[in-house]
Amino acid sequence: MEKDSRIYVAGHTGMVGSAIVRCLEQNGYKNIIKRTHKELDLTSQADCEKFFEEEKPEYVFLAAAKVGGIHANDTYPADFIMENILIECNVIRSAFKNNVKKLMFLGSSCIYPKHCPQPIKEEYLLTGPLEPTNEAYALAKISGIKMCQSFNKQYGTRYISVMPANLYGINDRFDEYNSHVIPAMIIKFHRAKTENLPYVELWGTGRPLREFLYVDDMAEACVFLMQNYDGNEPVNIGSGKEISIRELAEIIRDVVGFKGEIVFDTTKPDGTPRRILDNSKITAMGWKPKTDIREGIKKEYEYYLEKVLKK
Repeated sequence: MEKDSRIYVAGHTGMVGSAIVRCLEQNGYKNIIKRTHKELDLTSQADCEKFFEEEKPEYVFLAAAKVGGIHANDTYPADFIMENILIECNVIRSAFKNNVKKLMFLGSSCIYPKHCPQPIKEEYLLTGPLEPTNEAYALAKISGIKMCQSFNKQYGTRYISVMPANLYGINDRFDEYNSHVIPAMIIKFHRAKTENLPYVELWGTGRPLREFLYVDDMAEACVFLMQNYDGNEPVNIGSGKEISIRELAEIIRDVVGFKGEIVFDTTKPDGTPRRILDNSKITAMGWKPKTDIREGIKKEYEYYLEKVLKK
């Protein structure tokens, strides 16, 4: 990418897309194309094709997606599979028809089987059953990866795919029931603190192990790969560190300043027991994450206090 290249970031208002925009701007890219969902509905083939024909982006970061936590994925599977596949089909097809030089598709670590060797290597994709609670979303993301690979194989395009670990940070979605785990916990602990509650109740046993990556680290990795990687195989982007849900809850409790107890409702599902990505492929290229989990959660909590609660 040149500094004046026309770069379209699909989903620039979301956590991932906004972080990519920040990273591009910080690195001197000045010609970034953005459209809100109100301005451009990517689930509409006609609208998407018209946009690409008019704007002629040279590079595309496909970060637009319908996302949510365990509750949302398990409750609205039809919405998750339909909307995400429509977005992927429309954007990738329009990119091809309008000669986009390179496209990056943002996948998710949930594409990997529920039970597979750890850390998870890229080649473990499609080697076993998925986690049932987010199967629909995972299948949509797998379809996007295979779409990119298929266009590369048939037409010689440069469409690459990345698989980030669980992301968190600035511009995260704060909804107690439809958020990912970190923002959902921040909401609960902050409320418990302000209402002087004796405890906070969380789903599951607290034993599952997860890997979390600060979103600005992920954005740096995406820009790095757009500049340095042209392979057909997907690339994991992770922190290389894992933490139990219980340990995570204790860090968030400390950062928020809640003094009460943490209670786990073991009648609720845990989800996948363990998930950590093998990020040796990208680290061998020269990239590594910068943000410690406690530091990242402090930044997200500050964002929540300053930007979310004061809306």
